[in-house]
Amino acid sequence: MGPISGKEIMSDLEELKKRVRKLQSRAGNAKMELHDLAEDLPVNWSEIMAVAKKTFQAFVELDAAKRELAALENPT
Repeated sequence: MGPISGKEIMSDLEELKKRVRKLQSRAGNAKMELHDLAEDLPVNWSEIMAVAKKTFQAFVELDAAKRELAALENPT
């Protein structure tokens, strides 16, 4: 396999930026769902763990994608 071209890196960079934007949206929605659930307590208290896990996972994925993007944008 040959060297990676600048065009391939830009394509990867753009795809990763798009993924980060989607994950930011997903994480924001999960955060709001958790917030709304908290505001309505004690109603639906049994959903806390499921919503919190979903929110946590969304932010784990967002953090990983942001780190990957930073590494691609700033290679050392």
